[in-house]
Amino acid sequence: MSRSSYIFTSESVSEGHPDKVADRISDTVVDAFLAAEPEARVACETLVTTNRIVLAGEVRGASKDQTKQIIKDLEPKVRQAVKDIGYEQKGFHWQKAKFACHLHGQSAHIAQGVDSSDKKEEGAGDQGIMFGYATSETPELMPAPLQYSHNILRELARVRHSGERPELEPDAKSQVTLRYENGKPAEILSVLVSHQHKKRIDGKIATSKRVLEVIKPYVLSVLPAELVTKKTKWIVNPTGRFEIGGPDGDAGLTGRKIIVDTYGGAAPHGGGAFSGKDPTKVDRSAAYICRYLAKNVVAAGLADRCTIQISYAIGVAKPLSFYVDLHGTGRVDPELLEKTLPELVGGATPRAIREHLGLNKPIYARTAAYGHFGRTPDNDGGFSWEKTDLVSELKGLA
Repeated sequence: MSRSSYIFTSESVSEGHPDKVADRISDTVVDAFLAAEPEARVACETLVTTNRIVLAGEVRGASKDQTKQIIKDLEPKVRQAVKDIGYEQKGFHWQKAKFACHLHGQSAHIAQGVDSSDKKEEGAGDQGIMFGYATSETPELMPAPLQYSHNILRELARVRHSGERPELEPDAKSQVTLRYENGKPAEILSVLVSHQHKKRIDGKIATSKRVLEVIKPYVLSVLPAELVTKKTKWIVNPTGRFEIGGPDGDAGLTGRKIIVDTYGGAAPHGGGAFSGKDPTKVDRSAAYICRYLAKNVVAAGLADRCTIQISYAIGVAKPLSFYVDLHGTGRVDPELLEKTLPELVGGATPRAIREHLGLNKPIYARTAAYGHFGRTPDNDGGFSWEKTDLVSELKGLA
């Protein structure tokens, strides 16, 4: 029996968190390849540490010459990505960090299993399981603790970039603990923020108390007022000063924040990361289609919560399984959805997913921070998996 009253916590990390810097760089590489060749293949891993950026992985453009040229042109794009985040620190500077690129051509053995031919449809880029989730507890149809954690850091990033709060530096984390009653958010029990800062705030040595005074009004502006009470506990920079951060304070790697990227632990995760992968990799594209379908199910009023799982074998186009769980909130038979939903997206084959969502575009660098889900679809095709264009069709199933 599922519990309806409980306490749940989720965290987020900022664009300046070292792992997110790595994700941003890896997705910048994906965008560079897809901008030149929509059918490009990319599997890019990034390491960032004290004044050092290292790329590794497999790539493939339209030709060997094009692939070499895209790789040759990557360094200024990568440095610009780091500059956009805001790193101009002694220990990690967009202009001064050493850059090393070890990208090379894609394995022919992987390519032969994935590529389409006259005799076979394009197969999945790897085996694995992927999940999608949606819940009616927020307007974004996302779990509330995670959405609030993202909102906090996006607002603090806004005032940092605008110059309104120059004391703030790029690296930060947030965490929100929420009490649920009858399955609905009832009260925010605690807000935790750890934010990198300059040595001085308003001319005085920075302390946890001063950082709290700076950030609290902005945090309150993005939290539902009815959920914040006098009992809400505020914890800011609990270890004290936080001046050394980002890749100088801790190494960052692509794909280490998969729970932050998805549902904050409120739903299962198949284990595969998103950033640095072109959309033939079902770790990414199938997770997007599962979110898209789950969101449309909830938006159509067929359930208050929906989890979808899909599985693939490398080189095989058709999914091995498709599972729907409505968590006891459904107004339609899950088995009907298991039959209907894949049909709405061309059988959920890798190519059908990419074509339905328009994924072969340079739209990925923007996904690298503040979650891949719960976002607003962009006019150029970014976050297309957040559209609710199946609602009218799905309502007919109720």
